[in-house]
Amino acid sequence: MSYIPKTISEVVSEFLNRTTFLPAIQREYVWGTYAIEKLFDSIMGDFPISTFLFWKIKEENKSEWVAYEFIRDYDAEAPHNKEASVKGINQDIYFVLDGQQRLTSLFIGLKGSYRYFYYRWHKTRLYLNLLKEPIKDDNPEELTYQFKFRADSQPDPRDTTPQYWYLVGDILNFDDAEDAKRSIKQQLAGFTEHERDIANSHIGRLHSRISTARLLNYYEEKSQDYDKVVEAFIRANTGGVKLEYSDILLSTATAKWANLNAREEIHSFTDDLNAIGNGYSFGKDFVLKGCLYLTEGLPIQYKVKNFNRTNLEKIENAWPKIKDNLEEAIQLASRFGFSDKNIVSKIALLPIAYYLGKLGAKHFVTSSNKEDVRNQLIMQKWLALVLLKNAFGGSSDTTLTNLQQVIDEQADFKSFPYEAMNKRLNIEASFTDSEIENLLATNYSTKYSYLILALLYPDRDWKDKNYHEDHVFPKSEFTNAKLKARGYDDAKITEYQKWFNCILNLELLTDRENLEKSAEDFGDWFASRDANFKDRHAIPTLASYDFDSFLEFIEKRRAILVEKLKAFSI
Repeated sequence: MSYIPKTISEVVSEFLNRTTFLPAIQREYVWGTYAIEKLFDSIMGDFPISTFLFWKIKEENKSEWVAYEFIRDYDAEAPHNKEASVKGINQDIYFVLDGQQRLTSLFIGLKGSYRYFYYRWHKTRLYLNLLKEPIKDDNPEELTYQFKFRADSQPDPRDTTPQYWYLVGDILNFDDAEDAKRSIKQQLAGFTEHERDIANSHIGRLHSRISTARLLNYYEEKSQDYDKVVEAFIRANTGGVKLEYSDILLSTATAKWANLNAREEIHSFTDDLNAIGNGYSFGKDFVLKGCLYLTEGLPIQYKVKNFNRTNLEKIENAWPKIKDNLEEAIQLASRFGFSDKNIVSKIALLPIAYYLGKLGAKHFVTSSNKEDVRNQLIMQKWLALVLLKNAFGGSSDTTLTNLQQVIDEQADFKSFPYEAMNKRLNIEASFTDSEIENLLATNYSTKYSYLILALLYPDRDWKDKNYHEDHVFPKSEFTNAKLKARGYDDAKITEYQKWFNCILNLELLTDRENLEKSAEDFGDWFASRDANFKDRHAIPTLASYDFDSFLEFIEKRRAILVEKLKAFSI
């Protein structure tokens, strides 16, 4: 493999956004200011910054691919790459397959700015303190040189060490290092000879590393076979966030939409989904997967050849309906208390979205019609069931396809076909004794705990209400020190600590109830609750609810919860 060496100055001044761009398969820029500072420190310190992979697109093929610009002025409020126009470029172009984060960082550091929020918005540029001696610290995280993103070059009055902040990008203005040194000679006149020597050494080294040394080595992939290029991209990026072949194909294919800007649409809609309820963390990949799943006639298993113009037109034409169905499914989940934490398999929402598309009922999510409410509750229980039984943990594409077929086979869509779906999933709408034991042993605030607790409140009005997981007997009372202060021996302490943090000692309270409970002695609180409260929360009847009764409480509540879970039905 032969690599082509270039200077950093050549690449940022002559390549980026001129002949070199980003393909749609690239993820977005994610580096913070410290990572950029550390990159420049590595360059100044003669540390390697690894190699790069460029894909050469022949001039006659460049119109087949959508190109995106490198970010020059990063803004955390608008971090997305802009689409590039390559029509006026009468030559071959390049796409960067490996090295986007590093090249963007060099571009920002030398030619741009970085805007971020910390208490307030800061627009900063990269500076180098020319007076800081390059003393290597024992801590590998400490920088040898003092690079810093700053609002301006004014010295920090809180720092008593010598300071002269040089705008790093200014080094690009000089063909010769001596010219760069002469440009700051007057400004350095007031410093000591030793400090001037340090500054001149830094300037000379910075110029050498940026404009003279050929530090950027890239391999040129010349193949025009897109499947091969995608494979090269995956292999080049295995050190970062794991990339799925399907994700990359989807990103590329949707970038070819005819009338809409696919990337802006996908990003904007993903942000909208994540703003529902108390907030979610759906990614672009989930939305793209939904595009395939909710567009009639498209396969879930696919290759590049399946994304022909006809199929892409189908996705684009279906986009308004895709958005409506995905948004309705997530709004419904949110209204029933499913949070980002407990939707442990987000693709489980896709069959619900697909069904809602078939149902075609307006305002279904907010409907109070008796039949609609019954149908909503069925979907709520089914979602909790399949998540708890990990029904989507295996071959997810096959599972999704099977459920799609089940829904399509229905004579009508008045009721969510949970029985047929469960049969296809090969799961029972009930729990075995061993499953119930595992459910009851689940700990507080883990990914399944809320789902399990939700099953224990079959008659609860969930919609748009905020429920908290709460310890029946407060967890603060179960420390070693407090239990020993009560005179408990080691064996009893072990038993108390074994059960206090699991489902057997948990309940769901409204935020108001939780606030009231925390302000009152827990023994008095439970003794003062009416029968409806105790029945609703499966609180057993005890002669006393003082702390010494905890193990009796656990034993009797276990029997109640076992019966509730055995009686579970959709």
